[in-house]
Amino acid sequence: MDPEALWSPAPRPRRGRPPTHSRAAVTAEAVALADAEGLAAVTMRAIAGRIGAGTMSLYSYVPNKETLLELMIDKVSGDHRLPPAPSGDWRADLRNVAHEQRALMHRHPWLPQALTVRQTLGPNTLAVVEHVLAVLAPVGLDAQAALETFSLLTGFVTSHVSYELAQAQVQAQARAEEQATGAAGRTPGELFDAQARYLRSVAAGGAYPFLAQALAAPSGDPSPQAVFDRLLDRMINGLTTAP
Repeated sequence: MDPEALWSPAPRPRRGRPPTHSRAAVTAEAVALADAEGLAAVTMRAIAGRIGAGTMSLYSYVPNKETLLELMIDKVSGDHRLPPAPSGDWRADLRNVAHEQRALMHRHPWLPQALTVRQTLGPNTLAVVEHVLAVLAPVGLDAQAALETFSLLTGFVTSHVSYELAQAQVQAQARAEEQATGAAGRTPGELFDAQARYLRSVAAGGAYPFLAQALAAPSGDPSPQAVFDRLLDRMINGLTTAP
């Protein structure tokens, strides 16, 4: 994939009828389809049906599905709600970026999977990168370290949201089975308590003294938001040696 060809403005045709559709419209339909049915549902045939075009005609706007995926990622990246300038508190600003990334991935559940195969950075993604580099400027990191910090932050959020989405899917399947069979299963809270009891019983045997000590300590808020915030703070605090 040639990033120069992908992200440079498309030349306007000088002759003939104007195109019926646009690359932006095709991308928007692909995002809507992925939001509704998942990334596997995004095919050129399916998108063509949504916009009322012939399948082969789409290739005049997007040469292949890989390119379409790059366009989809960058389109939703434009939905990041970031301030026009850093606040001066780099940790708080990085938390804000991470929260925006998490919210974006929950609005577009296909995004974590798509990011694992991304090949290039479009203009909307570059705007996020630029914001993070501005946030980190006072920290004194060299250029490579600052870019790697952004990569670590995004990787953490992507991995954590992938876990959250997988857990939500498991719970949805359990609820569907309950409705189909009429048998009530355990709630997430009950399962969490059962897991804790099991670990305490295993640790009580003396084979896992450090685990026993950890389990004896007070536990924090188990809500998804609280867990994310705790892990995020630990990750951010370990990124640099800056005060």
